[in-house]
Amino acid sequence: MDDRKTYIENNDDKEALSGYLKELGALSPGVEEISPVSALFRVSAEAVYAKMCDPTYNAAAMDGIAVAAEKTADACESRPLRLVEGRDFEYINTGGALTESCNAVIMIEDVIKVSDSEVEIIAPAYPWQHVRVIGESIVAGEMVIPSNHVIGAADIGAIIASGNTRVKVYRKPRVGIIPTGAEMTENPDELCSGRLMESNSKVFAALVTQYGGETTRYTTSPDEPFELKKRIERAVSENDIVIVNAGSSAGTKDHTVKVIGELGKVVVHGVAIKPGKPTILGIIAGKPVLGIPGYPVSAYLVFEMFARPLILALAGRRTEEGEFVQAVLTRRITSSFKNAELIRMALGEVGGRLVATPRERGAAAIMSLVRADGLLRVDRLTEGIEAGESVPVKLMKPLSEIKKSLVIIGSHDMIIDVIADKIPISSAHVGSMGGIFAMERGECHIAPIHLLDEESGEYNVPYVKKYFKGRKMALIKGVGRVQGFLTLAGNPKNIYSLNDIEARNLTYANRQRGAGTRILFDYMLKKSGIRPSDILGYEKEFGTHLAVAAAVKNGVADTGLAVLSAAKALELDFSEVANEQYDFLLPFEYLADERVGAFIEVLKSEYFKTKLAELGGYTMDGIGDIVEVDG
Repeated sequence: MDDRKTYIENNDDKEALSGYLKELGALSPGVEEISPVSALFRVSAEAVYAKMCDPTYNAAAMDGIAVAAEKTADACESRPLRLVEGRDFEYINTGGALTESCNAVIMIEDVIKVSDSEVEIIAPAYPWQHVRVIGESIVAGEMVIPSNHVIGAADIGAIIASGNTRVKVYRKPRVGIIPTGAEMTENPDELCSGRLMESNSKVFAALVTQYGGETTRYTTSPDEPFELKKRIERAVSENDIVIVNAGSSAGTKDHTVKVIGELGKVVVHGVAIKPGKPTILGIIAGKPVLGIPGYPVSAYLVFEMFARPLILALAGRRTEEGEFVQAVLTRRITSSFKNAELIRMALGEVGGRLVATPRERGAAAIMSLVRADGLLRVDRLTEGIEAGESVPVKLMKPLSEIKKSLVIIGSHDMIIDVIADKIPISSAHVGSMGGIFAMERGECHIAPIHLLDEESGEYNVPYVKKYFKGRKMALIKGVGRVQGFLTLAGNPKNIYSLNDIEARNLTYANRQRGAGTRILFDYMLKKSGIRPSDILGYEKEFGTHLAVAAAVKNGVADTGLAVLSAAKALELDFSEVANEQYDFLLPFEYLADERVGAFIEVLKSEYFKTKLAELGGYTMDGIGDIVEVDG
């Protein structure tokens, strides 16, 4: 009989963490004594006091001559004072020790050499001029650094200068990481259907290092309780904290919660957060053992929420909430009453205010973390947040870096990534109409669009005039693109037209509502007299051209409409359907913004033209030219 736990609790995440810490009791970091030269970024376990002064003698701070200041009182420009070496002065170099008869140094630049043994000065010296007196930097007995201090490079210099050859620091906590899952591999050559790259353990190891710990990564455990139990027992004996990745839910291959329960105690199984619900907080032999979900975004966010405070506590570091900023939400966010939700956000400064645009919300969308500028928490019992509201966003990148970014919201094309390799860009792919609406609300600098006007057959300008009446706008000329149907190499199903798709009930990968490609496809349907309901897959939406290409490549769809560059990127066949103009919309006054200037400069560069040629499927007539549009 299967006695696994087949349900997951829904504990409040904040209450779950506080209850877990209470169960664990005080987390006491270990202490070790090391050389100061090895102490960079370590945390001092006790205050360090100076054993000697620095300097230990009165030292010259300049190259020059050492003198008794009182003997130079009569020196002036109209009556230079002559000094004799050995009687009135001694030559001295920076760092040299002053004899008892000297208490000042005159810079060599202020000394006039008269003979091999005589000099003249034209200004008196004052006592201890240009002299580092005993203890000027450090006085014996004073505190050099306090306890619980993260030791920096300058601190190391001060510790050594004060005569300390050893320093007590908190020992780095050891964190054992156990990946699980028979489907995981570390070799890209082994990837195939049913095999996935194991990357989470490397992310965990990097985060452990960032927060002051050390890691031991164990071999991936198969989905088998006995093997998992052996690894957990070993990891608990060798580490301060153990993390088991994946297998934390309640499926037939999820054994983590049962094994932790057998070896110790499960304090929490399931927290009310999204993504990250199937989180396990356990204790074995008095040590924290965490079961973290396997989806990459869930794994990262759960680690930050529950593993990070444990590592910091054992490393002697303070747990800080991070920096928050207020930003205006560009799109309405719906949420569930059941869970708190952590949403990745794109941030940018437009018109003197910070704007925040939600990124992909899937638990597996690792690139949404890479591209995220911040995180927005939507608490439980919150139905949603309306567009235009000011929300607190936790920064994932420096605010100074975010403010330098050009905010681009609108239609997707691979060339946005090409441009982003040269200038900082914060982008969100919401389709051409989404870009128009974001521009209306003042939420972006530039909106990429490719919108076909059915009546005139013209691209973009009619839409600008329609939505920006009475406002002076500009279009930066972009690229001509070829749209077409993507199919597997060799086009095995002979797909060349809409009629082929509809008549043979083939599956189509559609773009999201408001995307220029979606508008083009709907226009084609209308001209052909085909209803959207007659297209299998019409309701399933894909956010980018590359996502459509991936759907075709991986058999999710038989075909989809996308640009030629996406077909080439994934080695698909391409049947041309239409040529279109992909331009960049912006308020006319934004042409004076230096970020926009840098954008245009990239568009016109040889680098960009070379990249477009490599991608294929683009024309560049008039690229970077400005078209004024009066609404």
